[in-house]
Amino acid sequence: MHELSLMKSVFDTIKSSASANNMKKIIKIKLVVGDMTMAEPESLRFAFTALAADTIFQDACLEIETKSVQALCKTCQTSFAPRDLYDLLCPDCQGFQVDIISGRELFIDYFEGE
Repeated sequence: MHELSLMKSVFDTIKSSASANNMKKIIKIKLVVGDMTMAEPESLRFAFTALAADTIFQDACLEIETKSVQALCKTCQTSFAPRDLYDLLCPDCQGFQVDIISGRELFIDYFEGE
């Protein structure tokens, strides 16, 4: 379950920033998670709950925004949502040279604290 180590990294990053800004309590955290990261939102929530106890995060609310996979065909410039992560052929021209334009995100959008 790599979500536990991901959430630990999130906590470490926020703790560092909170300390630098004299925050003693975190109220809200918003994460953006793309489908291609294979990070499961429910597992992230479980890890959040497990790690938050008796810390500055114990009363915080976790919000997770998921991003679906979107691709752009380099040949015909069609933007499309692949049927699955292994089928990246363009539905219009059947081209296989595509750029992933969404779905790889995994970042802290923002956090709030006191």
